[in-house]
Amino acid sequence: MNRSFGKKIIAAGLSILVLAEPVLLTSCKNKDKSSGKPADYGAYGAEIAREIAGNFPNRTAYSSDEKKTGEYIEGKIKELGYTPEVQAFRGVDGGTSNNYIVRIEGTGFYVAKDDGTFELEHRTAIIGTHYDASLSSEFLDTESEEDDEDDEEEEDEEENAEPTEPPKYVFDGISDNASGTACILTALRAFKDYKDVAYDVCFVFFGAGTDNFAGAEAFYQSLSYDEKNSIDVMYNVDSLYSGDKVYASSGFKSLISSRKYEMRRKLYQAYDVCFSNTLYTNYGFDLNYNESGIRTDVNDDGIRDIFNELPNTKSDYTVFDDRMIPIVYFESYEYNFTSMDQMKETKNLSLQDYNGIIRGTPADCSKFLDSVLLEEDYDRNGDGEIDCSGDRLQIRINCVAFIVIESLLKGSDKGMTPARYEEYKIESTRQTVGTAESSGT
Repeated sequence: MNRSFGKKIIAAGLSILVLAEPVLLTSCKNKDKSSGKPADYGAYGAEIAREIAGNFPNRTAYSSDEKKTGEYIEGKIKELGYTPEVQAFRGVDGGTSNNYIVRIEGTGFYVAKDDGTFELEHRTAIIGTHYDASLSSEFLDTESEEDDEDDEEEEDEEENAEPTEPPKYVFDGISDNASGTACILTALRAFKDYKDVAYDVCFVFFGAGTDNFAGAEAFYQSLSYDEKNSIDVMYNVDSLYSGDKVYASSGFKSLISSRKYEMRRKLYQAYDVCFSNTLYTNYGFDLNYNESGIRTDVNDDGIRDIFNELPNTKSDYTVFDDRMIPIVYFESYEYNFTSMDQMKETKNLSLQDYNGIIRGTPADCSKFLDSVLLEEDYDRNGDGEIDCSGDRLQIRINCVAFIVIESLLKGSDKGMTPARYEEYKIESTRQTVGTAESSGT
């Protein structure tokens, strides 16, 4: 068989495999669906988010609470039966922090070579989030003043023996980013039920994310040349609780016109996972995309861009996006505005003390947000039984975790899973025999 004919067989085989993708993907996974509902992970993630916020509220980068949070995450990883890698690093100003890493080897992908043969190659998916949290600098003095006022009130209370109102806000970063941390732990827990995933998957909990993504940068720099080149996608989860809707976005490098589809394909796959499952039916959950259409220079290159499918916030994904690695960034926000200066997380009238901005403000407070956002569990399908949580935090953590894991099953643009490769070989053999018979050879 000459090389030209071989390539035609490859193309035909791949076309058939694309058409058969839903069936083949199903055959590549083996997971417990006894509940009959996708993303039915219970309160595991929401409880973790509230524990982190409640026990370690002052987890600024390099702080003692950040260290305790990392140790807590390490313990949760071990409870799931994994052995975490603790990667220490030092910030620019000398502070020390840790990344917590779980590496899970996949089956690999069969990649076509120039001579028509295939070679098994390992490709990597990164799933990451930062676990630290901090107030924006503009609120630090305010917090100190509030603390002073609280001290004075406590003194007055002792003198007058009269109870005082508890403070409305006690910052604890429940949204940014206890929610993202809990989501990745939920995904790690769910991943145990998936078998024969082709990707090598790397779950990373980044320290010092609020220090210019120092943990993500330290992690990337620790990789070898081959490891960096093996990365197909980075999924980044951040601040799921407070925003009006949950969005998925691509990175700013996707603005390069010649690379747009390549850099956004993983984003589209995430949408497909959401829309092809029953997340809205079961939980009222939608995965949105920014479609504001505002024309502005969003990446400071002097060119006016169309502000679609991009975020208005930066996070750990920036480290990977800057290196031309496709990213999918999950966050809660509100992009339904007509100008960039209007952008904010929420239009909820009860969350406007800081003009609808929650991240980095005192309003990122579990007691306050729960008082506004928690609802009663309810009967979603009308059968007379309570079947849906009214906890927005739980729903969003579980659904995003599900979308991230299921997106891995969409495979790599660069090769075929072993199961798909076996199907390809059978089909290519059938076509070769059929061609030989029709030509009389």
